[in-house]
Amino acid sequence: MVVPWVKALTGYVPGEQPQGEGWVKLNTNENPYPTSPKVLEAIQEKVSSLRLYPEPQSQKLRARISQKFGLKANNVIIGNGSDNILDMITRSFVGKGQAGHTVPSYSLYPVVVGLTGGSLFDIPFEASMELPVDAIVNADASVFFLTNPNAPTGVCFSLESIESVLKKIKGLLVVDEAYIDFGGQSASALLGKYDNLVVVQTFSKSRSLAGLRVGFALASEAIISILDRVRDAYNVDSLAQVGALAALEDEDTFLNNTQEIIKTRANSEASFQDLNWFTYPSSANFLFTQPKNNQGVSGPAVAQSLFEHLKSEKVLVRYFGAHPLTCSFIRVSVGTNHQMESFFGGIKSWQIKESQN
Repeated sequence: MVVPWVKALTGYVPGEQPQGEGWVKLNTNENPYPTSPKVLEAIQEKVSSLRLYPEPQSQKLRARISQKFGLKANNVIIGNGSDNILDMITRSFVGKGQAGHTVPSYSLYPVVVGLTGGSLFDIPFEASMELPVDAIVNADASVFFLTNPNAPTGVCFSLESIESVLKKIKGLLVVDEAYIDFGGQSASALLGKYDNLVVVQTFSKSRSLAGLRVGFALASEAIISILDRVRDAYNVDSLAQVGALAALEDEDTFLNNTQEIIKTRANSEASFQDLNWFTYPSSANFLFTQPKNNQGVSGPAVAQSLFEHLKSEKVLVRYFGAHPLTCSFIRVSVGTNHQMESFFGGIKSWQIKESQN
């Protein structure tokens, strides 16, 4: 017999995975550049010992991450992607209670909360995307999830605004920083002052390791010890552990890749400005823009028309039509310069098509 809350659950829907060749994939915010060659070397060396279980707590990786952030190893926990971390937090601190999040944000939060039988309180953003500090503080939630930079807009919230929440919130504030390396300031700087802060990051985006599934959380010793109680045994495999360690040791590749993405993002944002399309200022590896047709009209029908035309041209972006703040926009991951040329070429062919109708 399926438990009622799982029966009522709608699973997370990831971005479309294209079938066949020739696609320009700009819909899942993957890093367009290869990971460090040191990662491949480390994985090749480890392959010979796959008969052995991985180190269960990822201790070497915890120690290296703690060093990077000026913390102790017992302030760090490693997960099978940051999604695994979010699930651990929910199982440990929400259960059948209530969590909260801002809307729009990461659509996995309703799923992980629903898996425990809990409820999720929505706090909507205004179009200005200013952080609703008072509403977050007043939310009756044992855990509040805040994506920073926000997805899907890319807007980044200041440390001052996050700290203003931490000063008053009663439950845990989980700052989900999947995109922080592309221009934001990490809330990890506040960990020494607030025991109710959890910072979650991932190797998927800025380290080009989406395929290995490695994420981590930074928090007080007390919180990490609780999360360790619900962590699955051997939750991070051996190849992922050594790959993540190697990625941390190659700062040059990391910096080169992130700076290239930031540069392409700025050029793409300028192109949207030339089109007179409103685009949120982004601190992530994607842009959230409001298309206009040849008559200067924007709206859900226009955004969906562009989304479908780009797909017909084998260019994948994301369209979030279910929410009033997002339904007139498309989200495009920042790819290589060549991929972005294909994307903007698709916009031009859409404009031509529109003018002929």
